[in-house]
Amino acid sequence: MRICVAGAYGAFGMKHMDALAQIDGVTVTSVMGPTKAKIDAFAAERGVPHAATTLEDCLARDDVDAVILSTPTQLHAEQAIACMKAGKHVLVEIPMADTLADSQEIVRVQQETGLVAMAGQVRRFNPSHQWIHNKIEAGELNIQQMDVQTYFFRRSNMNAKGEPRSWTDHLLWHHACHTVDLFQYQTGQTCSEAFGLQGPHHPDLGIAMDMTIGMKVPSGAICTLSLSFNNDGPLGTFFRYICDEGTYIARYDDLYDGYENQIDLSDVAVSNNGIELIDREFISAIQEGRQPNGAVADVLGAMETLDKIERSFAS
Repeated sequence: MRICVAGAYGAFGMKHMDALAQIDGVTVTSVMGPTKAKIDAFAAERGVPHAATTLEDCLARDDVDAVILSTPTQLHAEQAIACMKAGKHVLVEIPMADTLADSQEIVRVQQETGLVAMAGQVRRFNPSHQWIHNKIEAGELNIQQMDVQTYFFRRSNMNAKGEPRSWTDHLLWHHACHTVDLFQYQTGQTCSEAFGLQGPHHPDLGIAMDMTIGMKVPSGAICTLSLSFNNDGPLGTFFRYICDEGTYIARYDDLYDGYENQIDLSDVAVSNNGIELIDREFISAIQEGRQPNGAVADVLGAMETLDKIERSFAS
């Protein structure tokens, strides 16, 4: 499997590069980044034979079977569609788009081409959330409530590496997308009710810096999600699952019960790295000729719910 990583020297591009290095039979044959000197140096350092500053140059190559897009959110839809129209399978980092209309177009092109197109909903693959999902599938757990906190301190336009961004991140279409998809995935239902409240917009970034979201599925399970770019404290996303049989707290790839006793996840997956697991699923789906867990059509329900939440801001 010959992969191109676009946005390769960004924070998540590098995570994918490191993950792909752990997977047998995979070669990164091309990398893309916006600055020629940086992408050339990165390719030389990683031993990648081709580097380019445009995605078009990478898509034109015969030695690229599939593309992982770790590029700015606003480019995801356009680039995912370009990959499929060039005959390349595509894994697009979360979110696959920042509007419902663009998400629907990605799904349409996937259905038209029949290629593998996967959205980077990594929470489906973190061993902590997989453990919960397996218990639900086995009939051992039912979710009553999910209480989720997504907190960052990001009052200037910086990425996860602390470097200036050329684009603006978004609490709803990026960070809330993780939890909206996970809540619907874990309950197996699409939200029947969803609303949001947002705080003041940043005077320069033009985005809400604080947000509260409430959701409910037909079974009655609810989810409360609090998000902030103003939080000067522990950073990240923390999930509390309140179930009929116990309470569980997920912190990325780790899981604890309600009394902070850590749960052994060693037998859940072949790796404890969620990014590696999502890349493995993408590659396996291509090799096996099937749609992956996290296929764009599967994630469309989350994008519909995000659109509903965005429209609720106006009311």
